[in-house]
Amino acid sequence: MRCTNKKSARRLCAFVLLLCFLLTGCSGNSFQMSYDPNSSVSSFSMNGVKDAEVADSFASNLCVTAQDVLENTKVDMEQAGAAGLFDLTDSTVLYAKNVHAQMYPASLTKVMTALVALKYGKLEDVITVTNNAIITESGAQICDLAAGDTLTLDQALHALLIHSANDAAVAIAEHIGGSVEGFADMMNEEAKAIGATNSHFVNPNGLHDDNHYVTAYDMYLIFNEALKYEKFTEIIQTTSYESTYSDSIGDPKTLSFDTTNQYLNGSQAAPDNVTVIGGKTGTTNAAQNCLIIYVKDTSGKSYISVILRAKERGILYTEMSDLLDEIKK
Repeated sequence: MRCTNKKSARRLCAFVLLLCFLLTGCSGNSFQMSYDPNSSVSSFSMNGVKDAEVADSFASNLCVTAQDVLENTKVDMEQAGAAGLFDLTDSTVLYAKNVHAQMYPASLTKVMTALVALKYGKLEDVITVTNNAIITESGAQICDLAAGDTLTLDQALHALLIHSANDAAVAIAEHIGGSVEGFADMMNEEAKAIGATNSHFVNPNGLHDDNHYVTAYDMYLIFNEALKYEKFTEIIQTTSYESTYSDSIGDPKTLSFDTTNQYLNGSQAAPDNVTVIGGKTGTTNAAQNCLIIYVKDTSGKSYISVILRAKERGILYTEMSDLLDEIKK
């Protein structure tokens, strides 16, 4: 439509010019922005193209997949609920089955417990055990902690990751988080921070709860983050451990146990092309048999491999070896 009111048009143009004049700061007043226009991490950076920097994306160093990766593999994972093989060196997914499906993690939970403890605690911290750490559930793995016992966070982490002690998990949780519930909140916040957003934790040990679940992919993210701590990597490759702590009146008690990882204790052989550095096992009736491990190939490349809900312990290791065999291709 043609404009016939020239006077109105001139007024409108004058108003637009004045607005532009004010917003560009020519009047001497600067326009306040809610971000730094020269920041290299801003999506709105106003740097010149020649000098501009682009921040690394959140997943720039992570293995990423939105779907199954099954083609060109010979892996038989029929007896497992979910599985994934992640190349940490090249940031690629070599195999993925149901990696975003929510499942129960059993004691793989303790990887997250260790991660939170290492991030917010100190290895020399002294933990005083409370009655809440006394686990009475039938079949639950414990290291026989008693109320009033004192041990260091370092000792408790060894019991947690090598012996998979559920009582040690609660002792750690209460020390770091003030309560199991408080620590679970910390676990969930940490999971969110590293992108493990399809998981939810309600306890530090993985004893069954319907609202406590992970995905295979989230377990990769959590384990990968934990590997950034030297102490975590050191503990998960330890085959046996012995240490002395104190009971409520100061008398000595002994922690002594061997790894539950069958690759490390020699009862299972890994494929010739890889060396198993360490990992974490997990078993409950609901979760069935779970395993996550850190391995290296003959050229020094690193991998994380995870299986959830394998029907039997023997099948778990057979399928894990089958999965690791994909590395040499």
